[in-house]
Amino acid sequence: MSDSKFSQTAATTIVEHEMQQVERANATGRLPVVFVHGLWLLPSSWDRWAEVFEDAGYTALTPGWPDDPETVDEAKAKPEVFANKTVGEVADHFEQIVRGLKRKPAIIGHSSGRLVAQILAGRGLVAVTVAIDSAPFRGVLPLPISSLKSAWPVLRKPSNRHRAVPLTFDQFRYAFANAVTEDEAKELYEKFAVPASGVTLFQASRANLNPWTEVKVEKNPERGPLLIIDGEKDHTVPWAIAHASFKQQEGDNLVTEIEKVPDRGHSITVDHGWREVADKSLAFVQRYLTLPEITAPA
Repeated sequence: MSDSKFSQTAATTIVEHEMQQVERANATGRLPVVFVHGLWLLPSSWDRWAEVFEDAGYTALTPGWPDDPETVDEAKAKPEVFANKTVGEVADHFEQIVRGLKRKPAIIGHSSGRLVAQILAGRGLVAVTVAIDSAPFRGVLPLPISSLKSAWPVLRKPSNRHRAVPLTFDQFRYAFANAVTEDEAKELYEKFAVPASGVTLFQASRANLNPWTEVKVEKNPERGPLLIIDGEKDHTVPWAIAHASFKQQEGDNLVTEIEKVPDRGHSITVDHGWREVADKSLAFVQRYLTLPEITAPA
């Protein structure tokens, strides 16, 4: 993948700091790992993960969705920037970033970000994928009550399709932070929660009814190894959804693994236990995206 190709394809949605991340990854020559956040979070939710992977010898990239603000305060001040971001637009945005890299990356996504990660893997653009709290796609049939309840703040009003929708603390507590203490839930809500694009959830809710949906993952033999991680107590993406996603993706000659993390909810990537999940993800990436040995000079 050449820099010139990146410059030709990236101009539409990629912003300067994302271009700088790609240029840095290419300049270091280290193997890149791209992180994709989900709804109601920002790229900053990956900051601690990025440090772990950098310390392990990889180059971490934490791009945003198109038009993402840089801080939670900015996001709360201008929530309208999140509106009307479709799954296809977000996937295409991240494809531009991945195609700008000289080396095929690992990609780690959470929730709807995990969906984007698997879409890119299905396009044959990714070496290794870790899908955390994996949001459903076309063909994944289970629809648990807790998942509907988690999405209801958006889906209850058809007009929310074209809006940016925030969660109240109580809604965040149920959908994200049900497996942590009340005090930690409040801390997570203040530190990480931002409005989210309503259309994304409407697309997901109709994926099995719409043959032309963007919410689909191709089963590509070139997709590379895939690990699905799910929290045992996740309300938004219960085990039934994660396991159905696994069954959709497993196949002959395809490395496909799944792991349930006990006593964890949808805040699995940002709460007090984030490091356990980061280490599991790093170990999987290290197994299949091996860092080159550096020979000391004679």
